[in-house]
Amino acid sequence: MRSTRTIHVISAHAEGEVGDVIVGGVTPPPGDTLWDQSRWIARDETLRNFVLNEPRGGVFRHVNLLVPPKHPDAQAAFIIMEPEDTPPMSGSNSICVSTVLLDSGIIPMVEPVTEMLLEAPGGLVKVRADCRNGKAERITVQNLPSFAQHLDARLEVEGLGTLTVDTGFGGDSFVFVDAPALGFSIAPDEAADLARLGVRITAAATEQLGFSHPTNPDWTHISFCAFTTPVVSGQTRHAVAIRPGKIDRSPTGTGVSARMAILSARGQMGVGDTLDCASIIDSRFTGRIAATCDLGGLPAIIPEISGRGWITGVHQHMLDPDDPWPNGYRLSDTWGAR
Repeated sequence: MRSTRTIHVISAHAEGEVGDVIVGGVTPPPGDTLWDQSRWIARDETLRNFVLNEPRGGVFRHVNLLVPPKHPDAQAAFIIMEPEDTPPMSGSNSICVSTVLLDSGIIPMVEPVTEMLLEAPGGLVKVRADCRNGKAERITVQNLPSFAQHLDARLEVEGLGTLTVDTGFGGDSFVFVDAPALGFSIAPDEAADLARLGVRITAAATEQLGFSHPTNPDWTHISFCAFTTPVVSGQTRHAVAIRPGKIDRSPTGTGVSARMAILSARGQMGVGDTLDCASIIDSRFTGRIAATCDLGGLPAIIPEISGRGWITGVHQHMLDPDDPWPNGYRLSDTWGAR
């Protein structure tokens, strides 16, 4: 075999959502902070295209790059690459990264509990891993401060009319809509319709409502649309549409965090309360409000997300010097109109 590039990847998923982890073959990108490094990757796009575009990637895949941490207290750092964004944080990806770090031996496992401090582009996240027989069986991530932004906002969506929506941040930015009000029960056979509609709602929310973060002025758009069911006895369902048009297989950790912030803003959740959230494939994350805080003058919560991750394989992605598509390609049958 010949190759001008070889990238070493450990593949993983968290409650069904793919979050591969690059463990070798890539030098750290330039930047004084992890956020600066992630912005360089977002602008440059070379690595993103190589690992996310077909034929090596696909719209279903997220890829995380392990890099040396910038914060002196962190044990490891990771930069998240999603199909369209290079975001501040991701719940499912942080669970995948934690699982790979421990199950592969990159960070020594301590049974029955291993504690780690990891650095994401948006800040530090605390990890508690329940471990047994050499396996990290459950990962609990203390996420970034999360907050509600708009409650009961009016949103015009072509073909749907006026919707009543909430927006918020849980490590990434969301618009929340009521699934039953739109005729959805969040069943697997609704995935294609939810994905297409969710992308339209996300675009409308960014245009009409916008987004602003009190301490990160670079993040000015809505990333995701979360279709939700009402909370009954602490349980709910989420289907999160990810641009350019797919449904998260997991319940979306940042979405659960933002949802809890909205419920907190409404007085419906408090410190210590939990939210059991099922995905479109019935996988589950458990959310918990660990504390409240002030974030640049905004009331916010400190959320915890708990879920499971599994390693699915080890890959070496290579580039033959004669490959006519060195940066890969995207087609609208799966990637949506571009």
